[in-house]
Amino acid sequence: MRQVSGRRAEYEYIVLGAGPAGLQLSYFLKRSGREHLVLEAGAAPGEFFRTMPRHRRLLSINKVHTGRIDPEVNLRWDWNSLLGDPPCRFGDFTAEYFPDAGTMVEYLAAYADLHNLPIEYRTEVTGVTRPGLFLVTTAEGRHLTCRRLIVATGAHRMYVPAIPGIELAERYETMPVDPESFVDQRVLIVGKGNSGFETAENLISTTALLHILSPEPIEFAWQTHFPGHLRAVNNNLLDTYQLKSQNAVVDATIDSIVRDGDEYVVSVRYAHADGEREDLRYDRVLICTGFRFDDSVFGADCRPDLGDGGRLPAQTPAWESVNVPDLYFAGFLMADRDYQKASSSFIHGFRYNIRALVRMLDGRHHGVRWPSRRLDAGPEALAASLLERVNRTSALWQQFGFLADVVCRDGVEAVHYEELPVAYVSEAEPFASADHLRLTLEYGARQESPFRIDRHPAAERAHDSTFLHPVLRCYTGGEQVDEHHVLEDLFSEWSDPYAHVAPLADFLRRCWPVGADHGVTEPLPVT
Repeated sequence: MRQVSGRRAEYEYIVLGAGPAGLQLSYFLKRSGREHLVLEAGAAPGEFFRTMPRHRRLLSINKVHTGRIDPEVNLRWDWNSLLGDPPCRFGDFTAEYFPDAGTMVEYLAAYADLHNLPIEYRTEVTGVTRPGLFLVTTAEGRHLTCRRLIVATGAHRMYVPAIPGIELAERYETMPVDPESFVDQRVLIVGKGNSGFETAENLISTTALLHILSPEPIEFAWQTHFPGHLRAVNNNLLDTYQLKSQNAVVDATIDSIVRDGDEYVVSVRYAHADGEREDLRYDRVLICTGFRFDDSVFGADCRPDLGDGGRLPAQTPAWESVNVPDLYFAGFLMADRDYQKASSSFIHGFRYNIRALVRMLDGRHHGVRWPSRRLDAGPEALAASLLERVNRTSALWQQFGFLADVVCRDGVEAVHYEELPVAYVSEAEPFASADHLRLTLEYGARQESPFRIDRHPAAERAHDSTFLHPVLRCYTGGEQVDEHHVLEDLFSEWSDPYAHVAPLADFLRRCWPVGADHGVTEPLPVT
């Protein structure tokens, strides 16, 4: 494990946290030649994963056997690897589909060493102020300054709902995980996320009964496509509930929790029962309500505003604090921009966000153009190039509807930019006002059941596609003027000359004719 030596006090960038986000960010900053330092309170990368999740199984899949050779395509089913050259693949550390969290700790240490990242371990940050530059104070009394501060600490502070008596409950991060300590007990779990159902899965065999409760109904990942909603691997409790095995899922609001002898009396108002109220009695109450951003180290002069829900910092499309200039966020904290929609809460989403963030920083502060490639703008040639791209990309696949490729016209050629946040493109000049195409991968409208879908397998009905498929939108003067959907495909291979290629070429011929004056040359995205 490499520890940065020296005692410099001034940096261009300081990164807080050496978890997956901090390491990924450091890799891209280093590759861009940016002077920076990563500060980590723990003795090694990924301290969070030494204790979380409590039951030690990650929900991020690790599909080693894909039948595919292309490493870019394989990242679609590798949710744990960070990006880098040379690559450091999580699948080289374990073949488990849902890996043990301890393997993540091992992997992150290897990644940091492989890329020789500038990290100071055992460095706890106790304060951040901004008298001019950012001033970062550590527990040992050091003072470091930087022009730009990037927070990659994740959300590690327990979110505790404001319920009278909630302090009587046991919290997810400290509750016992040995099922034998719950034998014959009546247990209430507060929270219907994966941490709640992960806990329930662990206790089904020993508890007398299990109730899992929150005001809102369960959201299933297989319906919403958001991997943070309830995953099938954690939902055995639902089977026991519907087959009357003493367990239940309850939609209700808790008014109070009080102690009565050896029991807890939980007063609830049911959500779908004509206003019914009831006092429920349990032996144990467990809080599994997730985590929130910890802003306690920030002084009043630079404390970031929080977004809707109060769990994450509010951010611009460039992942910059809405109220503190030059304060950026990376990793899980980026999810404010696509909360419970795409995959920014997870490594397989935020690794691409972080690459985009560094490109934004390069453009805004260092005069470096966004990487691009030049393509033949003829409709057949451009259609082939765009389909080749969607058949390989992992970034648009993972960050569906959130990241987009942008194509601008420069004479008889097209200029292709990869992986920009859609909201950023809408605001950043010259994209915002220029004629351009936006290429995304998106799901169609949500169906009542994802396992009973009426399909329309004809190119002219591609806009009715339900599963992930390419969407190309044409913008003129900042306004969308046309849209084309490429028909969904069971194998996600969009190469059929009649169903995929020809309709896309026809769309390009109509909305983006060669020879039209689109007035765009190589743009430099700037927020």
